[in-house]
Amino acid sequence: MTRRFGTTCRRALEVVVSGAPEPRVRLPQLRLDELLEELQARLDAARGTRDRVHSLLEAVLSVGRELHLEQALHAIVDAAAVLVDAEYAALGVIGPDGRTLSAFHTVGVSQERIAEIGPFPEGHGILGELIRRPEPLRLAKLSEHPASYGFPAHHPPMSSFLGVPIRVREQVFGNLYLTEKRGGALFDEDDEAVLSTLAVAAGVAIDNARLYEESRLRERWLRANAEITHSLMSGSARTEVLDLIAEQAREITGSALAAVAMPLADGGSLDVEIAVGLDADAHRGLVLPLHDTLMGLAFTAAAPVTSDDVTRDVRISPEPPRFQGLGPAVAVPVGTGAGGLRGVLLLARETGRALFSGRETEMLLAFAAQAAVAMELAERRADAEQIALLEDRDRIARDLHDLAIQRLFATGMTLQSAGRFIEHEGAAERVLRAVDDLDDTIKIIRSAIFGLRAREGAAGGGLRSRAVRVADEATPVLGFAPGLRMEGLLDTDVPHDVADHVVAVLSEALTNVARHAHADRADVLLTTDGREVRLRVTDDGVGIPAEGRRGGLANMAERAAQLGGRFEVTVPTSGGATLEWSVPLPGC
Repeated sequence: MTRRFGTTCRRALEVVVSGAPEPRVRLPQLRLDELLEELQARLDAARGTRDRVHSLLEAVLSVGRELHLEQALHAIVDAAAVLVDAEYAALGVIGPDGRTLSAFHTVGVSQERIAEIGPFPEGHGILGELIRRPEPLRLAKLSEHPASYGFPAHHPPMSSFLGVPIRVREQVFGNLYLTEKRGGALFDEDDEAVLSTLAVAAGVAIDNARLYEESRLRERWLRANAEITHSLMSGSARTEVLDLIAEQAREITGSALAAVAMPLADGGSLDVEIAVGLDADAHRGLVLPLHDTLMGLAFTAAAPVTSDDVTRDVRISPEPPRFQGLGPAVAVPVGTGAGGLRGVLLLARETGRALFSGRETEMLLAFAAQAAVAMELAERRADAEQIALLEDRDRIARDLHDLAIQRLFATGMTLQSAGRFIEHEGAAERVLRAVDDLDDTIKIIRSAIFGLRAREGAAGGGLRSRAVRVADEATPVLGFAPGLRMEGLLDTDVPHDVADHVVAVLSEALTNVARHAHADRADVLLTTDGREVRLRVTDDGVGIPAEGRRGGLANMAERAAQLGGRFEVTVPTSGGATLEWSVPLPGC
């Protein structure tokens, strides 16, 4: 085109110089200077378009490089203001309710001016128009739109406006708001197209930042679970582990307060054992009912319970005051299912902070469930270690009884028999003293056996420890320690309700010996073979007179009859009495 234009000009000049008659040549309708100006304008426009495309590409790359969500949002706002040459720019994040703004990021307004204006907009007026209708909106004058109702005090004047929505996976994340194009110009279609393109890239960047932060958050939860499991398996006290659970949850969720409550034995209330953070002392030690409280409802329903504002929540008792300065809160059960619940974890953030999202609650619930599993495994391991310890004690006690005592007893009998053949008075006295020493040794060993088995019963709360305790309590009344021998898996095979009857019968029997038998010796044999439990009490007293009171014996017989067992009292001709009481075990 340029070559043809130059040829035409030369021909026109040749005609003028030669003076020849002017040929009929079709000249351009525009003068030469006008044509050159038009060409320059188009070149400038093309150059400007190229520069703008480059700026858009740079903005897309800049936004896409950010992996932290807050930094990505600020980068998006900065890029938007530069691309459309706006004096003010903002990005409003739509809250969980889908109707208001939960966060607001601005460019062009100083922090001092923001403080003077007051709280950030919540999504009313023009900003709410974009929330209600998520599509590009371009205005020459803000005040002329029906949804506009002015600005708050100290707000900078704004006239022209351009807004576009940001979508993340087909869901509207927020909106970009641009006002006051520099130079007094209006936002045009090109500005809208550029900003819409940036919004698409922003949606991808926001999604990537969300996924990145979610993966990092999951990693932190996993590390916290690993630390708790390690602490439990290392044998740390339960209080230390609960404190670790609360501290880790508070730190990861950015909460100001964390509390852990455990169910009390009455089954109708919770005890706040652990509290860390803001006003923790006011929470620690509180007893909360299962109804009408956040933690109680979470425990009863075995599901998370949230609150937008704990200071105004009717499920929070006003006394004692303990939630000043706090707002959003969530209570999650520790464990799953009615049988696996171990407690409740409560977290609360400061007033004005974001609500606990569904995703956060889901991760917190998984963390609490894993902590409960770790606690269960630790208890099972402790039980296994305790069983091994008790089995070892039982083996030691059995060996002492079956080997050491029997040998010492046989040795004593031998010495006692041999003493009758010793004529030397001094030697015979030494032998008898040795026999007495052996008897004392046997008593010491038996005490050690009882001690081992007593600790075994105390650890499991079983029949063994209760029988030892009854024998110990009867010793001052009897005037001597009764002999006690126990065989079989008494703590394992004998149910608690049957054990109650056994203990009651043993106590009554030893009391009768102390009151009526005038005995110098009493022996107790308590055994079980897994099918029935048998109790035998013998003494060397005066026996049971035919005309004596038999109220205690009747009670023992009645207990045996209730359980389908038998009760028998015999009086040997050699003196004393023998009481035998036995009942079958359930399932046998």
